[in-house]
Amino acid sequence: MNSAAALLNQHFASLVDDHQRWKELIADDIVWELPYAPSLGHPHQLAGREAVIRHVQWFISEVSGFRFYDAQVSALADPGMSVGVVRAKGLIRSTGRPYDQEYVVFLTVRDGKIAHLREYFNPVQAAVALDAPIAVDYARSI
Repeated sequence: MNSAAALLNQHFASLVDDHQRWKELIADDIVWELPYAPSLGHPHQLAGREAVIRHVQWFISEVSGFRFYDAQVSALADPGMSVGVVRAKGLIRSTGRPYDQEYVVFLTVRDGKIAHLREYFNPVQAAVALDAPIAVDYARSI
């Protein structure tokens, strides 16, 4: 599979529901950028397969019943790139609060694998669900 749009759809379909399959989609040197994550005390970037899998496993363990829905994926002019907008919901285990989010994800494929993700989400919604403070000096950290 080398279509970036197809890979992004597979990412949404398998990240949680078939995590083992999802691991097969990612490159060993994957980079996952999360520009708004530092406002929650999370890293701005995850580099390499091990770091990405560790973060995803934390997320899966923290959010029960997580599912993506209403995905709209578009191919870009470069066939190795795609963008998607998707809604998601779940329940934060540690707080018992609902997690309702909308993501915008840019994906780049290399050699048939996900090589780069750049994910935007609303950190305020995440902070409320996680009962986490939002870093005041976030603007200085980017």
